[in-house]
Amino acid sequence: MTTKLDQILEDFAFLDDWEDRYRYVIELGRELPDLPDAEKTEENRVHGCASQVWLVTEIGNGDDPMMTFRGDSDAHIVRGLVSIVLTVYSGLKASEIARTDAIETFRKIGLVEHLSAQRANGLNAMVTRIRDLAARAFAA
Repeated sequence: MTTKLDQILEDFAFLDDWEDRYRYVIELGRELPDLPDAEKTEENRVHGCASQVWLVTEIGNGDDPMMTFRGDSDAHIVRGLVSIVLTVYSGLKASEIARTDAIETFRKIGLVEHLSAQRANGLNAMVTRIRDLAARAFAA
């Protein structure tokens, strides 16, 4: 049985046309559960993104806690990017997150070179925030 990330990678490998790939990213965003308005706070907002992006982090217990993430965006394509980032990181231990670079996943599927500079900056901001939170959780 493949994981959701494996399925996403397989789906991207199957799609040749960039319009189809962008439609797929938007579809992934549509599948992402909405964050309640109460969680769309300044504290949860990811700075560095041109569109509005919110990230909610839940940290488990222990020396190397499992971390889960929920997120949302007000832009369709960015919401899909959020979905992929959450698929890469959510449910991993803090030490695994700190060692994992989701940008590599975006390189594998060929999205990095097709993102605008603003979207690439936003993607980097999300990944950096998640990895920094994981490093702090692991060090605590």
